[in-house]
Amino acid sequence: MNIKIGNDWDEKLKIVWESEGFQKFLTLVEKEYQSKIIYPPKNYIFQALKLTPFYNTKVVIVGQDPYHGENEAHGLSFSVQEGIKVPPSLQNIYKELENDLKIPRRNSGDLTGWASQGVLLLNSVLTVVKDTPASHRNLGWERLTDYIIKILNEKEEPVVFILWGNFAKAKKTLITNPNHLILTSAHPSPFSANYGFFGSKPFSKTNEFLINHKIEPINWDLNIK
Repeated sequence: MNIKIGNDWDEKLKIVWESEGFQKFLTLVEKEYQSKIIYPPKNYIFQALKLTPFYNTKVVIVGQDPYHGENEAHGLSFSVQEGIKVPPSLQNIYKELENDLKIPRRNSGDLTGWASQGVLLLNSVLTVVKDTPASHRNLGWERLTDYIIKILNEKEEPVVFILWGNFAKAKKTLITNPNHLILTSAHPSPFSANYGFFGSKPFSKTNEFLINHKIEPINWDLNIK
């Protein structure tokens, strides 16, 4: 599997791409694709990095692993492909967005419009076996995605890290640079959204921070093209 992101992530991650350990790991991933149904499609594995270059990353929303249903995952945390029913967690994200910024809820779950503005929608694990959540956890992806967070931590320009749920909150130890803002809350899942996600106002807090640091805020309203 030959990796080429096509932006500054290639240089930032060159040491990873060329390492013997990562090449062995990619061989393992390749075998998984050959022997099982794996999501997302191979050309979407690194979609988050392709859509959000390092230099343009203003916000990071950390997810766990891709959706495991057919045609759902396309390489962005919490996002599903156009035409797919909006999953429950994303429905709750939209609900909080409406409560926070009065932005109407959408029928589309495609968050590409956020990614193109500098919101890195990064899953900690980048692949999953069909209908088997967390099946590729501890396969090796976490070493790469933790390294990505560490590189972003080194940025001088302020970045907002949005960590929803205990899994994402565990990444807080990687973010030590005082230039950055860390926003944590419960996960937007229906099982936990009522216990601290609703009312957390991550979207307005993010934009307030960016504006205060003279950085262009995110237009969270994906209804506007």
